[in-house]
Amino acid sequence: MRPVETTSVAVEGASLEEIQTQLEAHRPAGFDLISSPVEMIKGAAVLKAVGTYARRDQVTEIQADDLDALHAKVPEGWQLLNVRSA
Repeated sequence: MRPVETTSVAVEGASLEEIQTQLEAHRPAGFDLISSPVEMIKGAAVLKAVGTYARRDQVTEIQADDLDALHAKVPEGWQLLNVRSA
């Protein structure tokens, strides 16, 4: 399981490369960029983007006797990634 957490940041730039550089500079530790739609500003040579980042660290393994017990162990704000039987 891992925490479900996202954050967003708005950036502006003159090129897609500049937008990508700014988005990488704003990426919090443990987060991956999952979305960054870009829009052109009418009448200006500027691009705007909103980067959305999701937490991808803090993966934790849990164990339970059955699936119901497993779901009961998942705290609010966390998600199961996969389930396997042992």
